[in-house]
Amino acid sequence: MKGLKIGGVTLENPLVLAPMAGVTDLPFRLLCKEQGAGLLCMEMVSAKAILYKNRNTAELLQIDGREHPVSLQLFGDDPKVLSEAAYQIRECPFDILDFNMGCPVPKVVNNGEGSALMKNPELAGRILSALVRATDRPVTVKIRRGFDEEHVNAVEIARIAENAGVAAIAVHGRTREQYYSGQADWDIIRQVKEAVSIPVIGNGDVNSPEKARAMMEETGCDGVMIGRGSRGNPWIFFRTRHYLETGELLPPPGTAEVKAMILRHARMLLNYKGEYTGIREMRKHVAWYTAGFPHSARLRSRVNEVQSLEELERILEEISV
Repeated sequence: MKGLKIGGVTLENPLVLAPMAGVTDLPFRLLCKEQGAGLLCMEMVSAKAILYKNRNTAELLQIDGREHPVSLQLFGDDPKVLSEAAYQIRECPFDILDFNMGCPVPKVVNNGEGSALMKNPELAGRILSALVRATDRPVTVKIRRGFDEEHVNAVEIARIAENAGVAAIAVHGRTREQYYSGQADWDIIRQVKEAVSIPVIGNGDVNSPEKARAMMEETGCDGVMIGRGSRGNPWIFFRTRHYLETGELLPPPGTAEVKAMILRHARMLLNYKGEYTGIREMRKHVAWYTAGFPHSARLRSRVNEVQSLEELERILEEISV
């Protein structure tokens, strides 16, 4: 399995952890890196929040030396604000600067940001050109198939991005109106790949090693971005990498391995964010890790009340291996 080159940055392999707000924080990224992710994407950061020195933004910008290569993702709708934010974070040790044109949540879209920019190709082009000029790092962009079924314009946006000097493009095979429902359209990824000469990273419905290989074969994409398929499942990177390299499908982790990973993740998260915040954020991760376990609904309701690492350890001890 060959690596992937994005501008001057070489990835060891073409498997990319998708940027996910509230998920791809530093501890989770490190776990995915250990499991073999070729590129880690951070949680999206508001360009305005950087300019106005929002106190929550400093945490989002933290990078560990073990993470590289790592991509920092900005969102916004003003070329000037975005380029100023890019300049302001120039000392931050990220390897790739990504721009978000895929976020579907209303509070982002209603501001004209995220996937709303799919409706405004001209502005999108000005933003991407401004970012390319403002940073010495490769600029990438994450887009969707389109805003809705009447405006499926990923190919048009991809060509605009390439002309702006963007180094690679990630395509999620759903429209904004679909959010994460229905099936991702991999054919739009193939169309984008055929339309541009920069690397194209496919995204959507990759939740197993077999799906990763199928996406690469069906679309010709250069890399595969894994988002929701990695939640509670950092092993997906190790298992996918092994499968692509050898054709051998390794079994998923057993109960004992899952329990050990949960506790390791929890300790890292509590160490990073403190017990109060860390244990509360860990609750959703435990639900993802234990999906499909016997009595998982009852387990989730207990975990949702957990207040300390000791409580979590006691609950996990009761799960039979």
